[in-house]
Amino acid sequence: MSHQRPTTDELSDPASRGDDAVTSDSRTETGGDPTDEPVLELSGVVKRFGTETAVSGVDLAVNEGELLTLLGPSGCGKTTTLRTIAGLEQPTEGVVRVRGEVVAGEGQFVPPEQRNVGMVFQEFALFPHLSVAENIAFGLTEMDAAATDERVAELLDLVGLSDYGDRSPADLSGGQRQRVALARSLAPEPDVLLLDEPFSNLDVRLRVEMREEVRRIIKAAGVTAISVTHDQEEALSISDRVAVMHDGTIEQVAAPGELFEHPESRFVASFIGRASFLAARVEGETIETAIGTFPRSLLKGLSDEYVGADVDVLVRPDDLRATATTEAEALGRVVERRYTGPSFVYHVELGDGQVVHCLHNHAENFEVGDYVGVELGADHTLAWYPAR
Repeated sequence: MSHQRPTTDELSDPASRGDDAVTSDSRTETGGDPTDEPVLELSGVVKRFGTETAVSGVDLAVNEGELLTLLGPSGCGKTTTLRTIAGLEQPTEGVVRVRGEVVAGEGQFVPPEQRNVGMVFQEFALFPHLSVAENIAFGLTEMDAAATDERVAELLDLVGLSDYGDRSPADLSGGQRQRVALARSLAPEPDVLLLDEPFSNLDVRLRVEMREEVRRIIKAAGVTAISVTHDQEEALSISDRVAVMHDGTIEQVAAPGELFEHPESRFVASFIGRASFLAARVEGETIETAIGTFPRSLLKGLSDEYVGADVDVLVRPDDLRATATTEAEALGRVVERRYTGPSFVYHVELGDGQVVHCLHNHAENFEVGDYVGVELGADHTLAWYPAR
């Protein structure tokens, strides 16, 4: 199952109403671009603990060079899925394949140490009695001393720690320890690298700083990686694709932009970003809403069968803008405002009782109780769902 990776020198659309379609969009960038070759495949994977079902029928394919993130709330099954891939849990049903070889299911179970799968744990799990270089070299048991030293030096350079090989992990910052843990997992050139909440033990400032650094390292190494997080901003910022999990199942797999703009279920819409659902009536080639009439083409994939029907349109805060107006001409009233530093998010109650969110620059100030107009400024098609 080993697969030779490049050295460091060599590297220098489903309808919005569907709830179970999957897209294969992915973000590409120079170095480690995803291809159409699946390195990891999960087919019908189920994991039960007694009477509790933690993972229920997961199907997933991860391509060569792809960084895919499993995203979802606590208890949704994402960590159990990761542990099942690693071999730390055995699936109750289903099959796990790495490079086409069955590692779990169909009567087979390959133990973790034989899967050529690397793992970076939340707490980094570095050996305190070993130096940084010795930590990285720990899994290189099949190399001679010269080859090991060369590989360790290559990885220290890759993670930006060339001068830290003789240091103790205790002398490093949290971000540096994370890089060492990443280098140690990359050292044996795994087919798949797994990252379990990789930024959870870092403070907020360092967490943001390390996201793109970890992505850079993974892409430069050319490794296929799967990350687990409950942090949507983290998932959207580092991933080629994101798989959103809910109650043990995958709700949607898509590129970050597609996932945010066109979530395929109400759960995904609500979990990814701040969501408002604007009631609308489809009338011929237009839709009628409490904030105005718009072309039917604004709604992605809306077919003729919905003419005359009520639908709910997903609008994000940056799709809407509140405007100063008189009480007589107002479409709504500000009932809450949230200051985030660079911006305000205004909660506007419309005349029919619906509440929508409007994002504004911090210099544009409305007070709670102000009467406002509401304008739709989206420059993209909008997701929608049959009205409840």
